[in-house]
Amino acid sequence: MGLGNNNGGGKTSSSSSSSSSSSSKFLGQVIGGVIKKKLPDIPQGDWMWKKPPILFHFGDSNSDTGGLGAGLGYNIDLPYGTTFFRTSSGRLSDGRLVIDFLCESLNSSYLSPYLESLGSNFSYGANFAIVGSSTLPKDVPFALDIQVLQFLRFKERSTQDTRPGFRRLIDDQGFRDALYMLDIGQNDLSDAFAKNLSYAQVVEGIPLVLAEIKSAVMTIYEQGAKNFWIHNTGPLGCLPQKLSMVDKTNSTLDQHGCLQPCNDAAKIFNEGLRALCDEFRSKLEDVNVVYVDIYTIKYDLIANASKYGLKNPLMACCGFGGPPYNYDLKVKCGHGEYTTCTEVSEYISFDGIHYTEAANKIVASQIISTNYSTPQFKFDYFCQS
Repeated sequence: MGLGNNNGGGKTSSSSSSSSSSSSKFLGQVIGGVIKKKLPDIPQGDWMWKKPPILFHFGDSNSDTGGLGAGLGYNIDLPYGTTFFRTSSGRLSDGRLVIDFLCESLNSSYLSPYLESLGSNFSYGANFAIVGSSTLPKDVPFALDIQVLQFLRFKERSTQDTRPGFRRLIDDQGFRDALYMLDIGQNDLSDAFAKNLSYAQVVEGIPLVLAEIKSAVMTIYEQGAKNFWIHNTGPLGCLPQKLSMVDKTNSTLDQHGCLQPCNDAAKIFNEGLRALCDEFRSKLEDVNVVYVDIYTIKYDLIANASKYGLKNPLMACCGFGGPPYNYDLKVKCGHGEYTTCTEVSEYISFDGIHYTEAANKIVASQIISTNYSTPQFKFDYFCQS
């Protein structure tokens, strides 16, 4: 998920402003005036949990809740944020992200970006995900290894600060019991294709990406972590951005109009990630590693959009150019002569790269169902055991 859609131009008029509430919202809320499918009924309330629901998230713009703006000063303005927050929230969507809905399922506050100095609440964890992040190259903001270094500093400061009156936000036991979430790798594949590397060259680079993910998990594990929740990557070849930027022939498109080479590379990455998760379970002691098949969830959403009350699965709601993809690299959402759809709740893609709140809600509900998880642990298992 790249840096291409950082700034909003505010061309569309904004609704009355309301602050981004950190309190839980009912999962069956109206989205954009249309009632979407409810998430599964999940017991909510702090009294239900045996342990505090503490989350640490590492990733890219799929789960960045404001890190880009806090870290680099980029403004993500309207039309981003119009559906739920009614103002800029630092998210590249019209509303909430998958991670937001997962936090709501725990009746927990939304994850604060690690780099946000004002208004943050780190009592229930932190979000290290940043727009544009990848695993490679290393040692550059905000690659996965940098995010892990930020976590190590956060943990050290949280557990060792002995200043008079300093209250530890999370203690040693809290770090051990927390859930560590990873959702990264899509940018590595996307960037490789953008460099016009051959399919074979893209695939040859996948083991290096997996090695970085392994290194990140091992580093966190060595700090005492025992609960990991790892998402595979989605169908890259179904993004309007990718579809609009390459020469296509009938032989490169699958039955649903997605780019087969991009999706095949994503599948190979996912096979390697699944094997890596199996390796963690077999070799590491006292560890839970849940692998979640985001690819299948999202591809089903695209292939069966009408079943979910959605339409135009390969077309961006906010962009330029009209059908079939409404994406133009030179006129992005929030810039220039962009246009927005009238019913964002009926679209999967908001800006050609990132999903709408409506789509994110459905993805979250499928994650919570456990049908796409190996092993089939409930999302709240880490604060129940």
